[in-house]
Amino acid sequence: MKKQILATVLSASMAVGMCVVPVSAEEAETYTVGICQLVQHEALDAATQGFIDALTEEMGDQVEILEVQNAQGDSNTCSTIINDFVSKDVDLILANATPALQAAAAGTSEIPILGTSVTEYGVALGIDDFDGTVGGNISGTSDLAPLDQQAAMLNELFPDAKNVGLLYCSAEANSQYQVDTVQAALEELGYTCTQYAFSDSNDLSSVTTTAATESDVIYVPTDNTVASNTEIINNICLPAEVPVIAGEEGICSGCGVATLSISYYDLGVATGKMAARILGDGEDISTMPIEYAPEFTKKYNADICATLGIEVPEDYVAIGAEEEAAEEETEEAATEEAATEENAEEEAAEETEEAAE
Repeated sequence: MKKQILATVLSASMAVGMCVVPVSAEEAETYTVGICQLVQHEALDAATQGFIDALTEEMGDQVEILEVQNAQGDSNTCSTIINDFVSKDVDLILANATPALQAAAAGTSEIPILGTSVTEYGVALGIDDFDGTVGGNISGTSDLAPLDQQAAMLNELFPDAKNVGLLYCSAEANSQYQVDTVQAALEELGYTCTQYAFSDSNDLSSVTTTAATESDVIYVPTDNTVASNTEIINNICLPAEVPVIAGEEGICSGCGVATLSISYYDLGVATGKMAARILGDGEDISTMPIEYAPEFTKKYNADICATLGIEVPEDYVAIGAEEEAAEEETEEAATEEAATEENAEEEAAEETEEAAE
């Protein structure tokens, strides 16, 4: 666990035998962190990066982050990764996505576990009447967006639609929770809803084809299997002219028209700060409630909306627009700085010439 770096000063006396002077030592503590990420896609990658950036900013060289272990979407591989972390006696585990969290919870009850990109901890961990604090050695952050507001977004954009298909992976418990919640909200708004569950990526194409044939609009929740296979969904739904409302931005950028989404990078940052409080400040993880994203933004996929002829309200932000604006600001700042330096050099040269004259 803690690595102790000992600076030891020894002296010896040869009078009667070998005598060792008592050791004086200085201790410096470092901590190891293991990261298990379910699969590689934009949202989870951003959460992991945010976690690493925040934790290293808070603790610097006190933290050694082991290589990020990617389970390639397989829950059994998550268990293998977690068992390796436990054998290495790491100080903290980051479990990125629900199957990673479930594997970590099964793998250790001693090492602190922080989850991120987990939608609903009560569902993921089988906790009845979940009150917001897991207890034991687990806490973390949730990527749950307001599901009733996602239903309202669908209604805002497609008020004349009748049939809504709810497309999700049946192997992900949090996806079932999301579609059940959204379905209830949509049915209150007068829509007819049908759930279309696929077991893994192998039957995603056939299930999506059926959903696109029978639906006016499709809703997909925050779902890791969907996030890794948005091209399949887009190649079916776009030619069929069936719009997709997505649970998060990464999915929307691949196959959706609009989403009410969070910043997964910011979610990772919040998780990294929690880790710093546990490792650096000694905060008790068992008392730390699950934290949620502070902001949600209505975003839309400009290309797909244009192809389908969908006009979005003015309060929606095009995906990528914020990043482009930030890049333009950076370029403008760099240009201004270069111009200032150039002016300063010209003024200095003029002053030198005047002094020479």
